[in-house]
This record gives sequence, C-alpha cells and structure tokens, in this order.
Amino acid sequence: MSDAIKHECGIALVRLLKPLEYYKEKYGSSFYGLNKMYLMMEKQHNRGQDGAGLASIKLDTSPGERYISRVRSNQTQPIQDIFAQINDRINDELQKHPEYAEDVEAQKKNIPYIGELFLGHVRYGTFGKNSIESVHPFLRQNNWMHRNLIVAGNFNMTNVFKLFNNLVELGQHPKEKADTVTVMEKIGHFLDSEVQKVYKKLKKEGYSKKEASPHIANRLNVAKILRKSSKDWDGGYAMAGLMGHGDSFVLRDPAGIRPVYYYIDDEAVVVASERPVIQTAFNVDFDDVKELEPGHALITKKSGKTSIKKIIEPLERKACSFERIYFSRGSDAEIYQERKNLGRFIMPEVLKAIDYDTINSVFSFIPNTAETSFYGMVEAAQDELNRQKNEAILEEKETLTDARLKEILSYRLRTEKIAIKDAKLRTFITEDSSRDDLVAHVYDVTYGVVKPEDNLVIIDDSIVRGTTLKKSIIKMMDRLGPKKIIVVSSAPQIRYPDCYGIDMARLEDFVAFKAALALLKEANQYDLVEKVYEKCKQQVDLEDSEVQNFVKEIYEPFTYEQVSKKIGELLSDETVKAEVEVIYQKVDKLHEACPKNLGDWYFTGDYPTPGGNRVVNRSFINFFEGNKERAYL
Repeated sequence: MSDAIKHECGIALVRLLKPLEYYKEKYGSSFYGLNKMYLMMEKQHNRGQDGAGLASIKLDTSPGERYISRVRSNQTQPIQDIFAQINDRINDELQKHPEYAEDVEAQKKNIPYIGELFLGHVRYGTFGKNSIESVHPFLRQNNWMHRNLIVAGNFNMTNVFKLFNNLVELGQHPKEKADTVTVMEKIGHFLDSEVQKVYKKLKKEGYSKKEASPHIANRLNVAKILRKSSKDWDGGYAMAGLMGHGDSFVLRDPAGIRPVYYYIDDEAVVVASERPVIQTAFNVDFDDVKELEPGHALITKKSGKTSIKKIIEPLERKACSFERIYFSRGSDAEIYQERKNLGRFIMPEVLKAIDYDTINSVFSFIPNTAETSFYGMVEAAQDELNRQKNEAILEEKETLTDARLKEILSYRLRTEKIAIKDAKLRTFITEDSSRDDLVAHVYDVTYGVVKPEDNLVIIDDSIVRGTTLKKSIIKMMDRLGPKKIIVVSSAPQIRYPDCYGIDMARLEDFVAFKAALALLKEANQYDLVEKVYEKCKQQVDLEDSEVQNFVKEIYEPFTYEQVSKKIGELLSDETVKAEVEVIYQKVDKLHEACPKNLGDWYFTGDYPTPGGNRVVNRSFINFFEGNKERAYL
C-alpha cells in the first residue's frame, strides 16, 4: 500500500524427526535444520523487518550440557544478523576443534544451535517498541528441563489488562503488561502446575525425582496446558512454543484470524505463517502443505509423535482478508488468483469512471505490491476493449474498409509503468513545508506517455491514511497533465481500527473516517459525534460480550459512494489541475475474490471477538477526547 503500515509477524518451526547423523549422511550436513530455518525466515522477511530471533533445543542432553540456545537482533537486517552470529559461533568452535567437522555427536554436544528443534520469528514493532527485549522468541527459564518455555507468535490480544490481572490473581508478579509476556507467563503457570501434578503421581508410583524426569516428558499433556492457558484469551494469534525437554506446539486462534500452515513427512515437522514458504524451503507441492484449523494446536511430543488437538471451540471463521490483499507473499497460488480477481472485480466501476473510454486511458499501479491486482484489472479492461472492437466492426460491417478494420484491430490497451519509487528520502528537515516538499518527491514519474485528453487510472492495493497519495502520488500524477486521475483501491474503505496484529489503531488516521466527519459537518449532523461518544462511554464498564460497536453510526447517514467521493476531495487540493476520483472495492466483491478469508472488521466494523468492539469504542473515545494513546497495547 502506498501508505506503509507496520504489520504482522512471521513464525517458523522445524522439528527434525531423525537423528542428526541421518541428515549428515543424506544432505551432507548436520546443519540441515538451521539451513531450513534460514530459508523460511528469509522467505518471510516481508512479514517483519524490525527484529528477528531464533531458538534451538537439543534433545537428550546430559546434565551440565547446554541444550537451549537463543539469539535475537533488532539491527537493520535482523535475519542476516542473527544467522551471522550463529555462523560465527559455529565456525569458532570448528576452528578450535577441527576434529568436530565429521563428528556429528561432538557437534551436537559442543556447538550451539546444532539440535533437533528450532523456532524462528520475524517481527514488526506493533507500536514503536523495538528494543531487543521486545524481540521474540521469549524465554522462561527454569532448572527443571520440563519447565523451560520458549514462546514466539504472530498475535495481538485485546484484553491484556484482564490477562495481567489474572496472573496477579494467580499470585504471580509479572514484570510488564505486554501481551507476549502475559501469554507466556500464563502458559508457564499451567506448565509448572502440570509438571508438578505428573511428578506427584510418579512419586506415588515409587519413582525418585531423577527417575521421574523422562516419564514427565512422556506424560505431560500439552493440550491440557493450552486449554487452561488460552481460556481467557481474546485476540488473533498463531502461537508457537517449545518446552525444554523437546515438546512443541503451535496454536491458532478460534476465529482463524492469523494464518498457520504445516507440513509433515518422515524427516520433519514444519510450520510457517505462509504456505509458499514451506513449499519453497522443502520443495513440496501445494496440496502437501495444510492449513491448521482455527482453535486447534499442532503438538509434537519429544518422541516425535505429532497430533492435532482441538484446544478451543472454533468460532465462525474470520481469517484476515488483509493477508490476501497485501501482507502475505503473492507467490501463493491461491493468493495470486485472489489478487487478480480483486483487480478484475473492480473494473466495472472503473469503466464507469472513464466513461468506457479505454482508448484514451492509461492504466498503471502503485506500489509494486499492487501489481497482481493490476494484472486482473487489465485483463478485465482488455475484455471491454475487445467488446468495443467487436461492436464497432458489427456496426460498420456494411461500409467497413480494410483500412478501417486495421484501425479498429490496432487499438491496444495502454498500460505503462508510471511511478517508480526512488531511494527513500530522509526527511531531515523538521519544518513542515520543507518536509512535505521532500515527501512529494518520493516517487519519480514517467513523462511523455500521458496526453491531455487521457484518463490516468492508478490501482493501489489499499488506501489507509491517504497521506502519501495526497502529498506525493496525486501531485506527481498531475504533473503528467491528464484530464482525470482515477485512484483505485483493490480493498474496501478502511473505516475501523484493527486490534489483532496490524498497526491500525487510531480512527482519526483513516481517510475514510475523516471523510465521514467532513460529510457530517456539511450535512449539519456533527452532533452525532458527541452522541456516539456518550454511547461509547456508557459501555466502558460493561463485560466484553455486552459491548456494541456504536462507531458504525458515524457512517450510516451516507452511501459508500458519497464517502468515496469525499475522500477524492480530501486527497486533492487547489494545486491539482486534473479531476480526481477515488474508487474502492465493495465488501461483497472482496468476499467473492477471497472466499476463504472473510475477516473484514476493518472495513465493516464486524469484529470476530468481543474484545474488538471494546477496542473500536475506546479508539473513538480517544479521538473525541484528543487522547493520542492507542486503544490497545
């Protein structure tokens, strides 16, 4: 999207099911698991470039031997940084002990990160926190092997304060209220409790503490721990965890908001946030990679036995549609087709805007992530041009000359690369007018391809704030001298904040919300703003299940088209000579294009969990009171 937003995280998990000697013999290296983790994390760098981390566990180590290793980075290229650190550690040991080169057992015993179980994470800071302490995986340490817990996830909880208070009620003293910490401590509490219960049973059976250890690993009920831990969670999450002795899990939220994919064969159990990541790293077919069902966990015991357990009763599936529009890599076979359909389905509205004049229209896209939707839009435009050609030939068939036929058949759809993003300009000048002038030159444009009688159609994957469009893109497009600029969003109008892992927190940032407020002023209905504020305030002390989204009332007096028209006015000013029109995808067409990912709360206000309604109301209260705080942690 032209307005870049921080978003999402990516997880990668690999559990090797064979002894390390197997991979050395078959693939030439006992570093097989590490190599695959590097590939999977790099293939998900689109999901997070603020930080990255990796943790590994060695199975069946002797007391006194290090079995957990972790490295994290918040450097400019964090994935490269953590694997450079890992590589340096490994090379240092191999240089000191060249005899380890062919001795896999010695490598595992003495070199960090050479193990059977790996968990990796890439992240964007959700709201400006990018200290190393905020980078996953998180580690909860204990001298009992079974009580060591490593957690990483792609998630955001809407009820952090409730979760924090629950921990306090359990007698804990959490060091902070961040949702990652509260979630990990909740799992850790029930892990401790379960280990203790299993040990008490083993003690009654006559086992000593030392003898009990391997039996605890066998008997530990990971599904039971997750059921108790997740009981009060409200949010979107793909949660991954490792336990010190070698059990692992990946849990998906009950509405399926955040994505999880997995692949299992006789060599490895693999999990990632995106399907093509696994396909590429392990060279497997589309159908071999499965999607983890909402509310379920993929659990692999230390023994290697893997099962899928229902942890939470699934809700109505509301998988995030933004994953398909923008976040996930477009190399996924389904996502590629869905993005093309988003462009194709909006074409009828575009044709109306250009009065079906495909001859005098230039089609392009911005930014590069909108390219696939552009292909779909162009295919639909080509269908329309072919229809116009056929119609012209049939109308003139009695008088049609060879020259005229050649002229009709020569009509081509005009597609151009109009905008090219320049190297990121640093706004080192703080004075507003100077900074705005720099921002206006973030994109270069291609001169000489647009005529004064042309419509210029530019498709974007989504329009959130509209800041880059207003200050840069539209002004640059206007320099080309078109008659009309049509900005097309392959996504619907973003009207409400997200609270499940995307950095869209403040209502007043959204250009659709600004447009609705402007329309209320013009219609002398601005008193509705205070009425909605009072309704939101009255719900502050209600239970989540009783809270309603009253912010919807702000948009109700106006049609979808009225809001889009006002957005077009807000994104242009008196310096723009061309007429500007903004066209947004309709929600029903979004659902048609992405039928498996119907999560649309940022467009419709229909939140899949009770906490969502509380967040949107809090966001409105903050807006009304001039409070710049986020509506959620």
